[in-house]
Parts: sequence; C-alpha cells; structure tokens
Amino acid sequence: MNERRPVPVADDAILGLLADYVCAHEIESEAAFEAARYCLLDALACAFEALDYPACTKLLGPLVPGAVLAGGARVPGTRFELDPVTAAFNLGAMIRWLDFNDTWLAAEWGHPSDNIGALLPAADYVSRQIPGAALSVRDLQQAVIKAYEIQGVLALANSFNRAGLDHVLLVRVASAAVTARQLGGNRQQVFNALSQAWLDGGALRAYRHAPNTGSRKSWAAGDAASRGLRLALLSLRGEMGYRSPLTAPQWGFQDVLLDGKPIELARSLDSYVIENILFKISYPAEFHAQTAVEAAIRLHPEVRARLDSIARIVIQTQEPAIRIIDKTGPLHNPADRDHCLQYMTAVALLKGELKASDYEDRAAAEPRIDQLRARMQIEEHADFTRDYYDPDKRYIGNAVQVFFTDGSSTPRVVVDYPLGHRRRRDEAIPLLLDKCRARIEPRLPAAQWTRFWQLAEDPEALAATRVDQWVGLLIPAAAE
Repeated sequence: MNERRPVPVADDAILGLLADYVCAHEIESEAAFEAARYCLLDALACAFEALDYPACTKLLGPLVPGAVLAGGARVPGTRFELDPVTAAFNLGAMIRWLDFNDTWLAAEWGHPSDNIGALLPAADYVSRQIPGAALSVRDLQQAVIKAYEIQGVLALANSFNRAGLDHVLLVRVASAAVTARQLGGNRQQVFNALSQAWLDGGALRAYRHAPNTGSRKSWAAGDAASRGLRLALLSLRGEMGYRSPLTAPQWGFQDVLLDGKPIELARSLDSYVIENILFKISYPAEFHAQTAVEAAIRLHPEVRARLDSIARIVIQTQEPAIRIIDKTGPLHNPADRDHCLQYMTAVALLKGELKASDYEDRAAAEPRIDQLRARMQIEEHADFTRDYYDPDKRYIGNAVQVFFTDGSSTPRVVVDYPLGHRRRRDEAIPLLLDKCRARIEPRLPAAQWTRFWQLAEDPEALAATRVDQWVGLLIPAAAE
C-alpha cells in the first residue's frame, strides 16, 4: 500500500509580494515624500474638524472609562493617551468622519489616508516606548507611501464592492502590514500580520446604502485601522501566520467571498498611488460627486433667482456614481445625505457652496433642497465612465445643466476632474494648506501652532523631526 502524503501548499504569492515591498523596497521618489507630507497635513485637518461634531467625539477616548495609558499613543487634538489600538480607532474615526479626506478611485474606491489612523499612533507609541527605536517623520512618510500603495494597487483590479464588501478591508490589510514593520517586525511577522488581516474577511457595505445608511460608515475606517494594528501587535508577539488565506480551496477568501475570482496586483508596487492621490479641497462630498458640486456652484449665479422656474436638472455622471450615490426618496441622517449625488448638487445650486454642516438635520430641513432633488435626472455618460477607468486620466467627470419651464436652459457645465486631482495640484496645494490652517490653528496654543506650522512649511526640518515630538505639538494640553 502506498503511503498517503500531504499535498504541498504554496504560500499565497501576493502576500509574499506585499511583505517584500514593505520590508525591502526603498522609496526613491521625492515627489512621493512631498505628497506624503501633504497627505499627513490634510488628514490632520480632517481629524481636527471632526472634533466639532458630537456624534464623533462621543466615540473618542478609551472604550472603557478610565482605561488610559501614560506614555501611550496620543490622539491629536485631544488629551487622550491610549493603548495604540484604541488610539488608532480614535484617530481613524476622526480622519474619516466628515468624508473630507483624500480618495482613491478604481475598480474599488477608498480613502488611503484612513491608514494614517493606525500609522501615526503606531509611530508615536514606538517612539515613546521602545528605547532606540524612535521614528522620524521621514520614516512615517515612507510608511504612509507604502500603506497608500498597498491599498490603492489592490483597488485597481479588485472590486470588492461588487461582492457587497466594504473597501475598509484594504485599510485593515495595509495597516496590518505597514504597522508590523513600524513596530520592528521582520518579513515573516509582516507576512503573518497580512495573513491574519485577510482571514478577517470583509465587512458588509450595508451601512453605506439605504435602508441601512448610518454613522458606522464614518467610523468603519477607524475600526479597520485599529484592527490592522492589533493584528500587527499580535504578530510581533509571535502569533503564527497562515500560508494561503486567499487561495485555500473552499475556505479561502477568494472561494468564500469572490466566487473563486483571484485577487490581483495590477502593477508593481512603488509610489504610484500617493503620487496620484485625489485630495478633497473645497467640499466634504463623496468624491464621485465632487465635479458635480463644482459644476453646480458655477451655475448658482444663473439659477438662484429662478429656482421656482426650474423644470428639470440633468446630471451626467460616471457609472460608479450611479451605483453608489444615486439616491431618491427620503434621506434619514448626515451619513445618508453626504452620499447622495442629488442632495449635494441641490445644496450647491441653492447656496453656491457645500459645507459639512449642510448635511446636518437643521440644514436638511430647507424644503427647496428636496424640491430640487425631485427635478433631477441622472444619466450615465459613456465618456465619463471610460475616462474614470483610464489609468492615464483617472478623471471623475460630471456635467450639470438646468432647464426652465419657459424652454430656456443654462449652459451644460462640464468638469472632468476635481480640484484635488493631480492635474490641478498646483492650484490645490495652497488651498489644502488653508484647509489645514483653518482647522488646526484655533485648537492649539499659539506657540505650539507656530512651531507646527514652521515645520509644515519646511520639508527637511519636518522630515528630521521625531514623530513623538511632532505629535506633541498637536496636543492641546501641552505647555506653550
């Protein structure tokens, strides 16, 4: 009788490629480091603005009252010192709360700056707690570049949303891998953390869509970032990894959740994603609607005196926008409204602006918003969809035109790519810095703000600064 031998199992190739990238790949692009500086500043601006919203602040601090950690990871803009996992939830929720942070659009969409929720607390914790392991802001920038690249390249060819899964699973994967390295992990430990992150499966997108749209979509990224960091910490303690969480027959991620479709890396890993990241500069609006809002604001002067004479409003958009933010009927809360193409466009037409406060119940009670929504028709425009997926363009086009009861109409206003697009980067950066200044300066003592801003404007000095010293400038309790 022949002895039965076990079938050899190969490691998942993608996990190996990701681990190699995290542990061995050196980022040489100075453009990528410059973009990482702006990404950090933008994420902090978003986090500080979220502190104005009680729905966010009620979730902050230790999960159990009193469970603080002296010398732990600090939460910028607050006085909390927490274990790094809880700090990651706090900061991740703050960064994402208003949907104002940077964005990546591909087969899967998402917000790579969600990972900063894990990366910054991990770097602060390491720098304060592990002798000789202090990280510089330059180290943090490299971590940001790599987390963005992992999330963004995985998003290029893998559409998890079509399987009903939320994109924050990529935040968990990227945060697990990169924080494991920040904590001093070797290749095997990074691989182990990655395998654990994929074994978690994926959250459902139900909380982003009617009839279940709710505030979880504002803290889901913080949850994913904190989970990634937790898995990294477990891996650094020696917890085992798994060889084939993606490809295992019947039980692996691909068979269970993607009907056997393989996970793909669409391009080699370097710094493509952060160099092409989309900043949200002017409007806290879901990114597929950014250009529609801009077009509507341009039309505001022509329609504001003729609102009662509007017969219909035609919005031409890309297919992904129709899939995720084309909403009719009642909108029940801010989370519902900030993912409604019609609502955002209506406010922009009506007011000539769009602010985070426009999603709150008080603002939504303005009856003319729903009156305008009722007159809107949404159409897919083939060129917008094609240019959306073109890797050399990555446009997010929308066109808006208003027709009146007397047969006249406004011009058809087309915006191919928003202010935060790489092709408008020179126009956007001064406004990004204004966004940062307006949100952070009022919450800090004058001396701290002055030093923080001096570093923000001096790339070399900032890069050389220890992360724990930099974070210290962002804590209101610190002495002037």
